Amino acid sequence: MSRMLRTQRGLDRLVNFSDATVAIAITLLLLPLVDAASDARADRVGEFLAEHQGTLIAFFVSFAVIARMWTMHHRLFEVVHAYSPRLMRVNLIWLASIAFLPFASNMLAAAGQNPAARALYIGTIAVASLTFALMEGVVIRDSSLRSDADRDLLTPTNSWLTFAAVLLALILTLSVPVGGVWWLLLLVPAGWVSDFLERRARTRQPKSAG
Repeated sequence: MSRMLRTQRGLDRLVNFSDATVAIAITLLLLPLVDAASDARADRVGEFLAEHQGTLIAFFVSFAVIARMWTMHHRLFEVVHAYSPRLMRVNLIWLASIAFLPFASNMLAAAGQNPAARALYIGTIAVASLTFALMEGVVIRDSSLRSDADRDLLTPTNSWLTFAAVLLALILTLSVPVGGVWWLLLLVPAGWVSDFLERRARTRQPKSAG
């Protein structure tokens, strides 16, 4: 059984491919608004924005979600020095959920009051959060992917806290529909807690190294 050849170029390609996929997904979020703007009249900008309010909200929410996911992915791969077939597989599933999000976002904008559209949208974000947590777990468990010193910089509680917040938002969206996708605002306090835990981990790291 042949072993997989791991090179720095291979790792760079993995990261570059991930960044490109995220960039394309963010760009696709705006395309419905770009297409609609081509038919807009200069003297009816206010009416145009009001008419496409759902699409605008879906864009900004989805942009913030993808930006948060990419930031977490960037921080993780700052400590990754090698890759494995398992890491590549989980990363591809994560990318699939990110690439699917523009479709779910457009469905939400077109049928925002439909519970299925909301469930599809938040469920996609939940898959992205879960696969990222699993990807971080792969890096933590496999010491060949990182240095021992970098292990202290990884805080798996953060990614699982994000997934828990999205999962709770999904449950609340289905059980208390009046809140809609605004239940995703639970990610804000979850992000605050995650950032606090990460700063504390980075503060402890020099002490453990010494």
